[in-house]
Amino acid sequence: MSDSDTILSALADGVLSLTLNRPDKLNSFNEEMHLALRAGFERAHKDAQVRAVLLTGAGRGFSAGQDLGDRDPRKGTPDLGHTIETFYNPLLRLIRSLEKPVVCAVNGVAAGAGANIAFACDITLAARSARFIQAFAKIGLVPDSGGTWSLPRLIGEARAKALALTAEPLDAETAASWGLIWRAVDDDKLMDEAKALAIRLAAGPTKGLGLTKRAIQAAATNSFDEQLDLERDLQREAGRSADYAEGVTAFLDKRKPEFKGK
Repeated sequence: MSDSDTILSALADGVLSLTLNRPDKLNSFNEEMHLALRAGFERAHKDAQVRAVLLTGAGRGFSAGQDLGDRDPRKGTPDLGHTIETFYNPLLRLIRSLEKPVVCAVNGVAAGAGANIAFACDITLAARSARFIQAFAKIGLVPDSGGTWSLPRLIGEARAKALALTAEPLDAETAASWGLIWRAVDDDKLMDEAKALAIRLAAGPTKGLGLTKRAIQAAATNSFDEQLDLERDLQREAGRSADYAEGVTAFLDKRKPEFKGK
């Protein structure tokens, strides 16, 4: 794993906490932070001790997106497609394909790629003071980091276009009521609630939770018949797991289950 201080990493109670740590730059992404965050999610894929991930930002904001100082056109025309293909797309694929819960706690502004990374996580909570901004329209760009995919699926084409074309800030309460995020919480309770949720998920039957994540994500492109077949196949796999055996046995024995994620 990367030893960069642009990402703070800690593992406790089965939860790998990853904190974007460029607070003086509103946690905007440079190449070092990209690689460090990717390393964190690669660890989550490989390390059996990691049962869930909690992603948040240090300081007064979650992330302002790309550090534009690294993509200054006055220093030569940047290849932004290369930036997306090399840094953002691999990260988004790691988040979506991780068959473990990913909780995101948005503190303050989440703009551009910062907003769309938050929307790609499994359960996103935001402080009531948080704001989500599709800032791309302000500088002549297209929403990336999965934004053009997630926005219309989560809130419909009309609202997706309005957010993307106007770059108007969306407050956390509205984001929750529209279904962009799970919940808006009081600022001083955000991290306590997010950590408690991540710990609860990490202690749960993460084998089945991962399969559930896979099934729900597949529904966006599957037909109804294809989804029924997928549910059958995944349920067969879940039913053969140690977590299922433990869950049913604990229920019948009237005791608390001890899941292992297997």
